[in-house]
Amino acid sequence: MKRTWLTVDFDDHRHVPSAQGHPTRSTKPVLSTTLSEPYMVGLKGFERWLSSHQQPVTLFIIADLFTDVTFKGWLDNALEAFGDRLTVGCHGLTHRSWSAWPEDRDGFSKALGQATEILQHACGDRFRPWFRAPAGYIAPWMADVLAEQKYTVDSSVNPSWLVQKKAGKGNSWSDVTRAMSKAGVVERAWATRLTLPVNGPALSLFPLWLIAKGAWKKTPALLSVSTLDEAVEDPDVDLATLYWHVLDHGRNNGSWAPPLPALA
Repeated sequence: MKRTWLTVDFDDHRHVPSAQGHPTRSTKPVLSTTLSEPYMVGLKGFERWLSSHQQPVTLFIIADLFTDVTFKGWLDNALEAFGDRLTVGCHGLTHRSWSAWPEDRDGFSKALGQATEILQHACGDRFRPWFRAPAGYIAPWMADVLAEQKYTVDSSVNPSWLVQKKAGKGNSWSDVTRAMSKAGVVERAWATRLTLPVNGPALSLFPLWLIAKGAWKKTPALLSVSTLDEAVEDPDVDLATLYWHVLDHGRNNGSWAPPLPALA
């Protein structure tokens, strides 16, 4: 029976490809490392949403967020308040779009190692060796590096033709998935509908949000706290992986919530 894994990416405005990490798209850099006001509203909105149900959620966090003491304080409080409902995965050291650049195994390995150390120290037993590539830019060559750094799960593939180029020049999403399997890393691709994206930016871009909303309303049963780790890491478990951004919770004056069926 299919189950659903809920995940949230913790990018601020300074992390998006237009601001950081992409060789051609990063034309509007944001120099401040202070959390933006919409981000702060999003954090509060996310807390309110978490308080409205008892479901587990995995947070994919960019390690450079810990340069801001406000974020560190918020996360410490959230991990304490929501207990084992929250797990933390790695969303990179910065938001570098690795597969948009020439292959750089050494650079990726160094950045991943630094990010892992920061997240392990900050999150303790809530940290999981689960990776999501910044902006979903994941190439086959990255699989071996993830395995070398003891990562067990990758959740970066958005298997839609609309974003195929994020797999790197000359690669397909199937190439990425095969490379992960060969390296012993479980690939948790994002859910799609009719070969179109339904996660992340698709939740707010017309007309994709119409398709996304319909897909999310038909979400299979959610994983429970007790089954989360085993299910995510078992390649024989069929999962629908959903994700959105914490910035989304800043929409509508902090009242936005993911378009899921009613949660218990």
